Amino acid sequence: MLENVKMRAGTGRPHPMSKTERKRHQTILESMEADLAGRLGNRDGIAIEKSADPLDEVQFAGERELAIRGLDRESNMLRRVRAALERLGGGVYGACLRCEEQISPKRLAAAPWSVYCLKCQEAADRHEFEVVEAPDSFLIDVA
Repeated sequence: MLENVKMRAGTGRPHPMSKTERKRHQTILESMEADLAGRLGNRDGIAIEKSADPLDEVQFAGERELAIRGLDRESNMLRRVRAALERLGGGVYGACLRCEEQISPKRLAAAPWSVYCLKCQEAADRHEFEVVEAPDSFLIDVA
């Protein structure tokens, strides 16, 4: 589906986002990427601590579980931010990956990693179609 958006974006149709706006979004996304990558480097909260007291063990396990959930949440957000930066570099940033309409500037200001317009996001939230989280290019980097 991303290829369809690229072809449409490459048809010469004027992109409603100015260079200044694109640069602003790029700066925001790069800042978010650096912040998230820095936080993900700190894994002290998931260290296994031993204690003679069984209640302390339970408390440590609960804290470790919360730390793991936080790392997972930040890792998912980092993937979304990197995908948005990739779309920005590919010239398709701001276009809905489902209907190919432009995502509203207010939505991009609130959530610059958005892949869907508000209408399509609401449909995705209702599970009306299969959600595309990130482009397949991230899988290529792993291989």
